[in-house]
Amino acid sequence: MPPPRVYPQDVSWSDPFDVMPLWHVLDRSVVRFGTRPCLDFLGKRYSYADVGRLVDRAAAGLQAMGVRKGDRLGLFLPNCPYTVIMMFAALKAGAIVVNYNPLYVDPEIKHQIDDSGTKYMVTLDLVATYPKVAAMLGRTSLEKIVVCPMRSILPFPLSLAYPFARRRETARWTEDKNHVAFRRLLSHGAKPLFIECEPQRDVALLQYTGGTTGVPKGAMLSHANIVVNCQQCRRWDPKRRPGQERVLAVLPFFHVFGMTVIEMLSLFDGDEIILVPRFELEQLLDIIQRKRPTSFPGVPTLYSAISNFKDIGKYDLSSIRTCISGGAPLPVEVKSAFERLTGCALVEGYGLTEASPVVTNNPLYGVNKPGSIGLAMPGTTVEIVALDDPRKVLPQGERGEVLVTGPQVMLGYWNRPDDTAKVMVDGKLRTGDVGYIDEDGYVFLVDRIKDIIIAGGFKIYPRNVEEAIYQHPDVAECIVAGVPDSYRGQTVKAFVVLREESAVTEAELLAFLEDRLSKIEMPRQIEFRASLPKTPIGKLSKKMLLEEEAAKRPA
Repeated sequence: MPPPRVYPQDVSWSDPFDVMPLWHVLDRSVVRFGTRPCLDFLGKRYSYADVGRLVDRAAAGLQAMGVRKGDRLGLFLPNCPYTVIMMFAALKAGAIVVNYNPLYVDPEIKHQIDDSGTKYMVTLDLVATYPKVAAMLGRTSLEKIVVCPMRSILPFPLSLAYPFARRRETARWTEDKNHVAFRRLLSHGAKPLFIECEPQRDVALLQYTGGTTGVPKGAMLSHANIVVNCQQCRRWDPKRRPGQERVLAVLPFFHVFGMTVIEMLSLFDGDEIILVPRFELEQLLDIIQRKRPTSFPGVPTLYSAISNFKDIGKYDLSSIRTCISGGAPLPVEVKSAFERLTGCALVEGYGLTEASPVVTNNPLYGVNKPGSIGLAMPGTTVEIVALDDPRKVLPQGERGEVLVTGPQVMLGYWNRPDDTAKVMVDGKLRTGDVGYIDEDGYVFLVDRIKDIIIAGGFKIYPRNVEEAIYQHPDVAECIVAGVPDSYRGQTVKAFVVLREESAVTEAELLAFLEDRLSKIEMPRQIEFRASLPKTPIGKLSKKMLLEEEAAKRPA
């Protein structure tokens, strides 16, 4: 399939990609950038050579522990050096990595272990993480836990004071047949045994998602899927300087966006990754000022929080050159405010777990169309099909379901052939999103199929309403959803967070929207809130909000 009619200068859509085992991404950079900083964690830095040596020793230890090709190994970790080291050690040892959100609770962890057949898990010796994993022994397929000490990755003098200052946060555990200390993992030799890999067929990662069919399931991402998506992102920025960029890692690596766009892409190019284990606004701003990152991938709520911070003038954010926003629609006002503040290019992209994840992006150096998710990534084809017939391709400008074809599209869902068949049509991935493509090839999303509000027989797209509300200068965050209505079936409700010290009323907001929305689209209910629920990567969660709403209604 040909590329879109308009494409960024110096970006090739059709050049071939290098296909390789995923661990080669790190190995190549160890050779090219051995002495360059690879990781910075709270001020403690690791060179590429340091990380390479630790990965090889840990991989050898995993093999000595019994890990064989195809075994599933879970990472139950926040952003820290162990996350990178054990990801690549597991892959080199032949394992399939399963990412776990360390904020998960017992039923979620158990489901994912049972579904994936995870035999091994890596976690920190923290009260916040270790007990959750230990509770799975004897109840699931989990056999061994690799326990990594927090103290060892802290810089001096934090590492010296840690055992005393953080005693209550450190979990107690005993090394036995079910537990392996990270230091013991490193004691089995400097090199792992070589493992054969077919990059286009072998699964590198099971990335769990609700997907387009609701139930959490593991998207099987091959080595080639992830390696190619890295190169697609790399190609999108022809001004990247291998071995010179510093990337701010606020997005968690257990989420596919952070894993590919930050972890893998940075390692591919020899970038320094500034690891941020959790988001605290003032701490983050201080890190930006001191560490001078050049790239800052994130989600819209993150950029909005920075722009709206009352003391933002105290911080120098001028080092940031590029920002890729994903995970949720990027309101035009949020984009404009952050770009004015920093002088960087903030562009909206789009992806989904099943596509490793990046599918489209607005050009970093070219036309950004308001409301668009951009152009198809190199080697990627986006089509619009009829909502009632995924094989009927619609002409330019018509609205329908977005389908994606490309080398980054998953192999399928783990052990779920029926679910795979629902989303894969003739090798094309059904996204569950409604959109259209304009005359230049820019893709516009209208909404999720399942989020469309049908009120009195009329279809209303929440994203249109949200965009209108965000135009009000006092609105900081907004979610629009359909709620039950005895007369219309559903009605439009807006949940709004105002900027600090704002006193906008419902009547004033509705008056503002009068010439921006049709009468059908106008919210019938507006609820002002101090905050809105967010996912672990910081994007607004409509699902959690609707669950809260449902719990309020009488049974």
